[in-house]
Amino acid sequence: MRGDKVVLDDFSLRIDAGEHVAIIGPNGCGKSTFIKTITRECYPLLRPRSSLAILGQASWNVFELRSMLGIVSNDLMATSTREVTGRELILSGFFSSFSIQPYHHVTEEMRAKTDRVLELLEVPHLAEREMTEMSSGEGKRVLIARALVHEPLALLLDEPSNSLDIHAALELRQILRKLAETGIGILMVTHHLPDIIPEIDRVILLRNGRVFADGGKAELLTTERLSELFGLPVELTQRDGYYHLL
Repeated sequence: MRGDKVVLDDFSLRIDAGEHVAIIGPNGCGKSTFIKTITRECYPLLRPRSSLAILGQASWNVFELRSMLGIVSNDLMATSTREVTGRELILSGFFSSFSIQPYHHVTEEMRAKTDRVLELLEVPHLAEREMTEMSSGEGKRVLIARALVHEPLALLLDEPSNSLDIHAALELRQILRKLAETGIGILMVTHHLPDIIPEIDRVILLRNGRVFADGGKAELLTTERLSELFGLPVELTQRDGYYHLL
Protein backbone atom coordinates (compact mmCIF):
# COMPACT_ATOMS: atom_id res chain seq x y z
CA MET A 1 0.00 0.00 0.00
CA ARG A 2 0.97 3.62 -0.50
CA GLY A 3 -0.93 5.68 2.04
CA ASP A 4 -4.47 4.34 2.12
CA LYS A 5 -4.33 3.03 -1.43
CA VAL A 6 -3.73 -0.63 -2.30
CA VAL A 7 -1.26 -0.48 -5.19
CA LEU A 8 -0.16 -4.11 -5.63
CA ASP A 9 -2.77 -6.69 -4.67
CA ASP A 10 -2.66 -10.51 -4.79
CA PHE A 11 0.58 -10.12 -6.70
CA SER A 12 2.73 -13.12 -7.61
CA LEU A 13 5.74 -12.93 -9.90
CA ARG A 14 9.18 -14.44 -10.44
CA ILE A 15 11.94 -12.90 -12.55
CA ASP A 16 15.21 -14.78 -12.94
CA ALA A 17 18.65 -13.22 -12.82
CA GLY A 18 19.87 -12.13 -16.23
CA GLU A 19 16.41 -11.96 -17.79
CA HIS A 20 15.39 -9.11 -20.07
CA VAL A 21 11.83 -8.19 -19.08
CA ALA A 22 9.43 -5.32 -19.77
CA ILE A 23 6.49 -4.47 -17.54
CA ILE A 24 3.72 -2.58 -19.28
CA GLY A 25 0.52 -1.03 -18.06
CA PRO A 26 -1.52 2.16 -17.83
CA ASN A 27 -0.69 4.93 -15.39
CA GLY A 28 -1.44 3.98 -11.80
CA CYS A 29 -1.32 0.24 -12.37
CA GLY A 30 1.59 -0.28 -9.93
CA LYS A 31 4.61 -0.38 -12.28
CA SER A 32 6.77 2.12 -10.41
CA THR A 33 5.70 0.76 -7.02
CA PHE A 34 6.91 -2.66 -8.14
CA ILE A 35 10.36 -1.22 -8.86
CA LYS A 36 10.35 0.58 -5.49
CA THR A 37 9.49 -2.73 -3.81
CA ILE A 38 12.56 -4.35 -5.35
CA THR A 39 14.79 -1.48 -4.24
CA ARG A 40 13.26 -1.53 -0.74
CA GLU A 41 11.72 1.92 -0.94
CA CYS A 42 8.36 0.22 -0.40
CA TYR A 43 7.62 -2.93 1.59
CA PRO A 44 4.72 -5.39 1.27
CA LEU A 45 2.30 -5.78 4.15
CA LEU A 46 3.09 -8.66 6.49
CA ARG A 47 0.47 -11.31 5.86
CA PRO A 48 0.33 -15.11 6.21
CA ARG A 49 2.04 -16.86 3.27
CA SER A 50 3.27 -13.53 1.92
CA SER A 51 6.95 -13.39 0.99
CA LEU A 52 9.41 -11.42 -1.11
CA ALA A 53 12.92 -12.59 -1.99
CA ILE A 54 15.42 -10.56 -3.99
CA LEU A 55 18.44 -12.39 -5.42
CA GLY A 56 17.44 -15.33 -3.24
CA GLN A 57 17.36 -13.42 0.05
CA ALA A 58 14.38 -12.19 2.06
CA SER A 59 16.39 -9.87 4.31
CA TRP A 60 18.92 -7.31 3.07
CA ASN A 61 21.08 -4.44 4.14
CA VAL A 62 19.53 -1.85 1.83
CA PHE A 63 22.83 -0.28 0.78
CA GLU A 64 24.32 -3.70 0.00
CA LEU A 65 21.28 -4.59 -2.09
CA ARG A 66 21.34 -1.35 -4.04
CA SER A 67 25.00 -1.91 -4.89
CA MET A 68 23.85 -5.02 -6.78
CA LEU A 69 21.12 -3.20 -8.69
CA GLY A 70 21.59 -0.40 -11.18
CA ILE A 71 18.61 1.90 -10.67
CA VAL A 72 17.52 4.53 -13.20
CA SER A 73 14.29 6.37 -12.42
CA ASN A 74 12.68 9.75 -12.90
CA ASP A 75 12.98 10.35 -9.15
CA LEU A 76 16.75 9.87 -9.40
CA MET A 77 16.86 12.04 -12.50
CA ALA A 78 15.21 14.90 -10.61
CA THR A 79 17.60 14.46 -7.67
CA SER A 80 20.61 14.41 -10.00
CA THR A 81 19.91 17.78 -11.61
CA ARG A 82 22.41 19.81 -9.62
CA GLU A 83 25.73 21.58 -10.01
CA VAL A 84 27.95 18.50 -10.19
CA THR A 85 29.84 17.25 -13.21
CA GLY A 86 29.01 14.07 -15.04
CA ARG A 87 32.14 12.44 -13.63
CA GLU A 88 31.24 13.43 -10.06
CA LEU A 89 27.72 12.05 -10.40
CA ILE A 90 28.99 8.75 -11.78
CA LEU A 91 31.59 8.46 -9.01
CA SER A 92 28.86 9.13 -6.45
CA GLY A 93 27.32 5.80 -7.46
CA PHE A 94 30.08 4.05 -5.53
CA PHE A 95 28.84 5.75 -2.35
CA SER A 96 25.05 5.71 -2.95
CA SER A 97 25.09 9.51 -2.93
CA PHE A 98 24.63 12.21 -5.56
CA SER A 99 27.87 14.09 -5.10
CA ILE A 100 31.37 13.51 -3.81
CA GLN A 101 31.81 14.60 -0.21
CA PRO A 102 35.11 15.31 1.61
CA TYR A 103 34.80 12.06 3.58
CA HIS A 104 34.49 9.94 0.41
CA HIS A 105 37.68 8.19 -0.61
CA VAL A 106 37.79 8.05 -4.42
CA THR A 107 40.37 5.55 -5.64
CA GLU A 108 42.19 5.41 -8.96
CA GLU A 109 40.33 2.19 -9.70
CA MET A 110 37.02 4.04 -9.28
CA ARG A 111 38.19 6.79 -11.62
CA ALA A 112 39.33 4.23 -14.20
CA LYS A 113 36.01 2.38 -14.02
CA THR A 114 34.15 5.68 -14.43
CA ASP A 115 36.15 6.41 -17.58
CA ARG A 116 35.38 2.94 -18.95
CA VAL A 117 31.65 3.36 -18.38
CA LEU A 118 31.71 6.80 -20.01
CA GLU A 119 33.33 5.19 -23.07
CA LEU A 120 30.83 2.30 -23.06
CA LEU A 121 27.91 4.74 -23.14
CA GLU A 122 29.69 6.92 -25.71
CA VAL A 123 29.64 10.07 -23.53
CA PRO A 124 33.24 10.79 -22.42
CA HIS A 125 32.64 14.41 -23.49
CA LEU A 126 30.15 14.77 -20.61
CA ALA A 127 32.70 13.98 -17.89
CA GLU A 128 33.42 17.61 -17.00
CA ARG A 129 30.08 19.13 -17.95
CA GLU A 130 27.72 20.04 -15.11
CA MET A 131 24.42 18.17 -14.91
CA THR A 132 22.51 21.47 -15.03
CA GLU A 133 24.00 22.10 -18.49
CA MET A 134 23.00 18.72 -19.99
CA SER A 135 19.96 17.86 -22.06
CA SER A 136 17.53 15.25 -20.71
CA GLY A 137 19.04 12.63 -23.00
CA GLU A 138 22.59 13.39 -21.89
CA GLY A 139 21.56 13.38 -18.24
CA LYS A 140 19.84 10.02 -18.68
CA ARG A 141 23.02 8.48 -20.10
CA VAL A 142 25.08 9.80 -17.21
CA LEU A 143 22.53 8.39 -14.77
CA ILE A 144 22.79 5.00 -16.48
CA ALA A 145 26.58 5.27 -16.20
CA ARG A 146 26.19 5.93 -12.47
CA ALA A 147 24.05 2.80 -12.22
CA LEU A 148 26.68 0.68 -13.97
CA VAL A 149 29.89 1.61 -12.14
CA HIS A 150 29.50 -0.99 -9.41
CA GLU A 151 28.83 -3.74 -12.00
CA PRO A 152 25.27 -4.56 -10.91
CA LEU A 153 23.55 -7.85 -11.64
CA ALA A 154 20.54 -6.08 -13.12
CA LEU A 155 19.57 -2.69 -14.48
CA LEU A 156 16.17 -1.40 -13.29
CA LEU A 157 14.66 1.20 -15.61
CA ASP A 158 11.54 3.13 -14.64
CA GLU A 159 9.98 4.87 -17.68
CA PRO A 160 13.41 5.42 -19.30
CA SER A 161 12.25 7.55 -22.24
CA ASN A 162 10.18 10.04 -20.23
CA SER A 163 11.07 13.66 -21.11
CA LEU A 164 13.24 12.58 -24.08
CA ASP A 165 12.69 13.81 -27.61
CA ILE A 166 12.58 11.38 -30.54
CA HIS A 167 16.31 11.55 -31.25
CA ALA A 168 17.33 11.15 -27.59
CA ALA A 169 14.90 8.24 -27.13
CA LEU A 170 16.37 6.49 -30.18
CA GLU A 171 19.91 6.94 -28.86
CA LEU A 172 18.83 5.57 -25.47
CA ARG A 173 17.38 2.42 -27.06
CA GLN A 174 20.60 1.86 -28.99
CA ILE A 175 22.57 2.09 -25.73
CA LEU A 176 20.19 -0.33 -24.00
CA ARG A 177 20.65 -2.84 -26.82
CA LYS A 178 24.41 -2.53 -26.38
CA LEU A 179 24.08 -3.16 -22.64
CA ALA A 180 21.76 -6.13 -23.16
CA GLU A 181 24.48 -7.82 -25.19
CA THR A 182 26.88 -7.60 -22.23
CA GLY A 183 24.75 -10.04 -20.24
CA ILE A 184 23.38 -7.66 -17.60
CA GLY A 185 19.75 -8.30 -16.70
CA ILE A 186 17.31 -5.57 -17.75
CA LEU A 187 14.00 -4.96 -16.01
CA MET A 188 12.08 -2.07 -17.54
CA VAL A 189 8.72 -0.59 -16.66
CA THR A 190 7.11 1.55 -19.33
CA HIS A 191 3.92 2.41 -21.15
CA HIS A 192 5.84 3.34 -24.32
CA LEU A 193 6.03 0.23 -26.49
CA PRO A 194 9.02 1.49 -28.57
CA ASP A 195 11.10 1.35 -25.36
CA ILE A 196 10.91 -2.44 -25.54
CA ILE A 197 14.13 -3.24 -27.38
CA PRO A 198 14.28 -6.44 -29.48
CA GLU A 199 16.49 -8.12 -26.86
CA ILE A 200 13.61 -8.07 -24.38
CA ASP A 201 11.78 -11.38 -24.82
CA ARG A 202 9.34 -11.43 -21.91
CA VAL A 203 6.51 -9.01 -21.28
CA ILE A 204 4.42 -8.65 -18.11
CA LEU A 205 1.14 -6.73 -18.35
CA LEU A 206 -0.10 -5.03 -15.17
CA ARG A 207 -3.61 -3.76 -14.57
CA ASN A 208 -5.12 -2.49 -11.32
CA GLY A 209 -2.16 -3.70 -9.28
CA ARG A 210 -2.27 -7.28 -10.54
CA VAL A 211 -0.53 -9.37 -13.18
CA PHE A 212 -2.93 -9.27 -16.09
CA ALA A 213 -0.75 -11.45 -18.34
CA ASP A 214 2.82 -12.77 -18.46
CA GLY A 215 4.54 -14.28 -21.48
CA GLY A 216 6.42 -13.75 -24.73
CA LYS A 217 6.16 -10.60 -26.83
CA ALA A 218 4.54 -12.29 -29.80
CA GLU A 219 1.84 -13.69 -27.53
CA LEU A 220 1.03 -10.57 -25.53
CA LEU A 221 1.84 -7.59 -27.74
CA THR A 222 -1.30 -7.89 -29.84
CA THR A 223 -4.10 -5.48 -30.66
CA GLU A 224 -6.61 -7.53 -28.68
CA ARG A 225 -4.48 -7.87 -25.53
CA LEU A 226 -3.40 -4.24 -25.43
CA SER A 227 -6.90 -2.93 -26.13
CA GLU A 228 -8.12 -4.90 -23.14
CA LEU A 229 -5.18 -3.78 -21.00
CA PHE A 230 -5.61 -0.06 -21.67
CA GLY A 231 -9.39 -0.16 -21.91
CA LEU A 232 -9.69 1.40 -25.35
CA PRO A 233 -9.28 0.31 -28.97
CA VAL A 234 -5.68 0.46 -30.16
CA GLU A 235 -3.85 -0.35 -33.36
CA LEU A 236 -0.44 -1.99 -33.30
CA THR A 237 2.39 -2.11 -35.79
CA GLN A 238 5.75 -3.88 -35.70
CA ARG A 239 8.89 -2.89 -37.58
CA ASP A 240 12.53 -3.92 -37.18
CA GLY A 241 11.78 -5.71 -33.91
CA TYR A 242 10.00 -2.72 -32.33
CA TYR A 243 6.31 -2.33 -31.54
CA HIS A 244 4.32 0.89 -31.94
CA LEU A 245 0.81 1.89 -30.89
CA LEU A 246 -1.17 3.98 -33.35
